[in-house]
Amino acid sequence: MQKDFYLYLPYGFHSSSPDRKWPVLMFLHGNGERGNGREDLDWVTVHGPIYEAWVQKRDLPFIIIAPQLPMYGMDSISYIRDRKPEQIPKRLAAGVPDRPVEFATPKKMEPQDANAWPPVVLPPSGWEKEEEDLMDMVETVIKNYNGDSDRVYLTGLSYGGFGTWYMASKHPDTWAAICPIVGWGHPDLMKPIAEHQIPVWVFAGGRDEGVSLKYFYAGLNKLEELGHKDVRFTIEEDMGHDTWRRVYGGEDVYAWLLSHKKM
Repeated sequence: MQKDFYLYLPYGFHSSSPDRKWPVLMFLHGNGERGNGREDLDWVTVHGPIYEAWVQKRDLPFIIIAPQLPMYGMDSISYIRDRKPEQIPKRLAAGVPDRPVEFATPKKMEPQDANAWPPVVLPPSGWEKEEEDLMDMVETVIKNYNGDSDRVYLTGLSYGGFGTWYMASKHPDTWAAICPIVGWGHPDLMKPIAEHQIPVWVFAGGRDEGVSLKYFYAGLNKLEELGHKDVRFTIEEDMGHDTWRRVYGGEDVYAWLLSHKKM
C-alpha cells in the first residue's frame, strides 16, 4: 500500500494553464528524518528542496515529492531517539526563519585514499525497501498533477544519496538527471546509469566524517570506464556531512537539473 508523502506544488501551479506540464523532483531524506509517514511526516521538511521551498519560501519551479523512510528498527539510534518536535522548522506567516548553523568541522582538510572500495552496495534498511512505493508516487504525481514525464529528477542526502544511486540504477528510464549528496554510489550500480547516460552531479564533503570521501571515487571511475559522458563531482572541501545545506541553499543545482530533459 502506498504511504503518505509530502507534495509541494510550486508558485503558479493552480493559476497555470491546465495543459502546462511541470518538472517533478523527488527528494529522499537522510537517516535522521525517518518516521511512520503520518504524525512523523513533518520531519521530511527539515532539510533539502522541500525545506527551501516550504520553510524558506523559495520559488522552486518543481512539484516536489518528499516521502518518508520507515524506522526499520533504527529508532533507537541516539539522534533519532532524542530528537524533539520543536527541532522541525516552521513555516512562518511572515518572513522566514534563520537558517540553522552548519555542523562544526574540526577535522583538517587533507587528501583521502581515492583507491578505497566502498564496503557495501547500500547501507542496511534504506530506501531500497521502498522502491515500489517510490515509483508509485512518481507515477501518481505525473498522472494527477500534470507532471512532465520527460523532466523527472531525483536527489537525496546521506541515506537519501545512497537511495538516489539505487533508484537511478533500478529505474534508469525514469530520471532526466540525478543529484546524490553525501552518499557514494557503489560500482555495482553503475552499468544501467551509464547505459542510459543519466546526467549525474555528485556532492561530497571534504570534512565529512560520516560518509567518507574516499569511497566516492570507485563508482565514479566506473561510470567513466563504462562510457558515461555527463558526470560531475563536486567536493565542498571545507564542509562536513551537512554539505547539503550549501548545495540545496544555492541556485546551481536547481538550474542544472532543469537544464536536462529526457530525449
